[in-house]
Amino acid sequence: MTMSPTVPARLSRRAMLAGAVLAPAVIGRAHAETATIRIAQQFGIGYLPLIVVKERNLFAPAARALDLPEARIDWVQISGAAGMNDALFSGNLDIASAGSGPLITVWARTRANLGVRGVAALGSLPVWLTTSNPAVRSVRDFGPQDRIALPAVRIGYQAVLLQMAAEQAFGAGQYGRLDALTVSMSHPDATIALLSGRSEITANFGGPPFQQQQVEQSNGRIRRVVSSYDLLDGPCTFNVLYATDRFRSANPRTLQALIAALDTANAWIAAQPREAAELYVKAEKSALSPDFVERLLRAPENRFTTTPEKFLRFAAFQHYTGQIREKPAAWQDLFFPEIHARAGS
Repeated sequence: MTMSPTVPARLSRRAMLAGAVLAPAVIGRAHAETATIRIAQQFGIGYLPLIVVKERNLFAPAARALDLPEARIDWVQISGAAGMNDALFSGNLDIASAGSGPLITVWARTRANLGVRGVAALGSLPVWLTTSNPAVRSVRDFGPQDRIALPAVRIGYQAVLLQMAAEQAFGAGQYGRLDALTVSMSHPDATIALLSGRSEITANFGGPPFQQQQVEQSNGRIRRVVSSYDLLDGPCTFNVLYATDRFRSANPRTLQALIAALDTANAWIAAQPREAAELYVKAEKSALSPDFVERLLRAPENRFTTTPEKFLRFAAFQHYTGQIREKPAAWQDLFFPEIHARAGS
């Protein structure tokens, strides 16, 4: 029996139509997210969730749960927001970590191109301005002889906090009053300089555990002047992770896996502060005792969470000082949708 010549044609058209319908689904299944994400961290207790994710290998199971069996993290250590942003913009880094201020600044500057936004918060921990100058009892007492070390002058988280402190101390429009005294320096180097007493550095806007180390190891010579919690009226996010829109769009499940791993790390830190302290000391090759670090982890003001806090307050101040041209309408504007449902601020 001879087949009608119209049948193959009909089958061919059906096959083509079916292929056209199935193509997006096939392409979607075939789309491969990156096998390796490059994440940079800085120094200090504020980055403990990343250390726990790394040392306890929490990312791999979270990635497998989202059908990303080959996903892994390459860890890089960079000090300061400026270096982080350079690496991110040049394509040498996928996810950066820094304070709230740098994220807000880079969000505002890249809205029309790279579309940088936050992936998750790392935690809310108070940051202290400390000094070894016996004449300094308040922010108003700093003079031209002082040098204030912080991770990144004018753009870093601590740099914006210092401007907040100056505005509150000296009055409206005086936020830049202490900028000329600032010096870019990593937390460890600033701590060494301040404790030595043989450096031009007389103050440090740093972070835990370095600020506590300065106060406790100086026998009262170094003391706290003001805290970020004082300036922002309560708990506020210390540092965050952020990435470009291009990376997030190409790797949505990878970011979900990372956030899940961070949530697991945070729960473990809260449940096992002693083990977390020992892990931190070992991983950082720190000279601090596990007892000292455990006390920090148990302190109620130090909490590790992926939920952003006080971001709108921080952004409003940066808009007031002219660091950003447009204020975000909601904290969600600053972060990718993966954490929008959380109770942030």
